[in-house]
Amino acid sequence: MTHILLVEDDPAIAMSLKVTCKREGWDMTWLDNASSVLPMLHSDKARDLSAIIMDVGLPDGDGLSLCQQIRHATDIDTLKDLPIVFLTARSDEVDRILGLEMGGDDYCAKPFSPRELVARLKAIWRREQLLVQQSESYTTNDKVENTPSSNLSGQALTFENQSGVWHYQPLNYSLRWQGQKLELSNTERKILLSLLQAPNQVFSREQLLNAVSDYPDHRLARTIDSHVKSIRKQLATVDASIDVIHTHRGLGYALCPA
Repeated sequence: MTHILLVEDDPAIAMSLKVTCKREGWDMTWLDNASSVLPMLHSDKARDLSAIIMDVGLPDGDGLSLCQQIRHATDIDTLKDLPIVFLTARSDEVDRILGLEMGGDDYCAKPFSPRELVARLKAIWRREQLLVQQSESYTTNDKVENTPSSNLSGQALTFENQSGVWHYQPLNYSLRWQGQKLELSNTERKILLSLLQAPNQVFSREQLLNAVSDYPDHRLARTIDSHVKSIRKQLATVDASIDVIHTHRGLGYALCPA
């Protein structure tokens, strides 16, 4: 069963979303404070989580900082890559951008429709699945070899190009480069996988935005720059001598060499 974690201090919103989730056949765990989130993610109850819905303003902290803690956690394994959708009463563009840059995958501005939020979650999951399918197609069509035989799912992917060897495991959303696991947010992983699928293609910011969101109108293309910057920092921790992502001025990004 699909299991959603809701972090929201407003009981009315929580009850409304709980009813909506029940209609979808989903299970929902509700927490009304920030301090309970990380302990919950360390518990057995978190093993089947599919996404996190998080209020930006919480009584004992803020959702943005909590999101960052989750994304950089080293002791909750793949849960740190769960899709995170922010609930925010803030209408300022800077706050929305900050939420995405801190590792959020999307946001809903209050007041919002529970059905819209459900649609956004489904869009994130659909985009993730489409990305996996496209990656599988790329692997089959281009006969990418040396796929690890130890993978249980049979869907693990291997990309080999001038920048090195990449392995993607969709069961736990693990992306490795040169044998090292990359600590990426869900959005950052999607961007990098998009580039890996077509290593000789230059992608515009708009193309990358469309690749990671079914609601690009609710995001700004320049947020891609921030995500690419974060990806580069993570890649540099593995090998700072290789410039994996190249910026094409006025055009966008591509793997090097393009």
